Amino acid sequence: LQELAQSIRAQGVLQPLVVRKHPSLENRYELVAGERRWRALKQLNVSQVPVILRKVGDDEMLEVALLENIQRENLNPVEEARAYESILKKHQSNYDELSKIVGKSKSHISNMIRLLELEEEILNYMISGKLSMGHARALIGVPNAKEMANEIINKNLSVRQTEKNTANYKKNKRRQKNKDPNILDLEKELSEKIGLKTSIHFSEQGSSGSLTLYYSDLDQLDDIMKRLKK
Repeated sequence: LQELAQSIRAQGVLQPLVVRKHPSLENRYELVAGERRWRALKQLNVSQVPVILRKVGDDEMLEVALLENIQRENLNPVEEARAYESILKKHQSNYDELSKIVGKSKSHISNMIRLLELEEEILNYMISGKLSMGHARALIGVPNAKEMANEIINKNLSVRQTEKNTANYKKNKRRQKNKDPNILDLEKELSEKIGLKTSIHFSEQGSSGSLTLYYSDLDQLDDIMKRLKK
């Protein structure tokens, strides 16, 4: 808001606010679009502002405001995703209708809304610019997403590095969905007995396979080596 206020002080209001006549109060108006500009103008103690008067019904109020928000150049991905979600919920729209209204593809809208599955802390990283949308998309559905987000920031990882780090989990998750329930039971039983996550994979012929033990630190690896040497 301070940056916007400074811009308005230097150049004036480049885009008028949109208002409508108040439905019940005479000579009064309601703000339809331009709340950020309005707040910035209040900081400057401006008493007169340029406006465009429009005939907007109650049902259109939210939609017009949200659409103007979506079309802002500096809109961050979280704001855009929440705007789409709000229109879908409050107007009971579907992806086809929303796609026509905002001029975006259904897949774009769907991908944006999926970002909201992430934890609030990760969304805040996106809002502040610490994480890009590419980073965030790679973290969707990953159980330790918050830890990975902190690692991305601390190590300044690229989107490609992040995708590589999450690829193995997502690949294993797809395999888990198709895995035989009996194998899953064996993995669970073995994991409980040895205290480590395990994974059993059979070859396509079923006559051979592999058993994988997962360790989270060097102490666990050392413990595995001691057991194997007995």
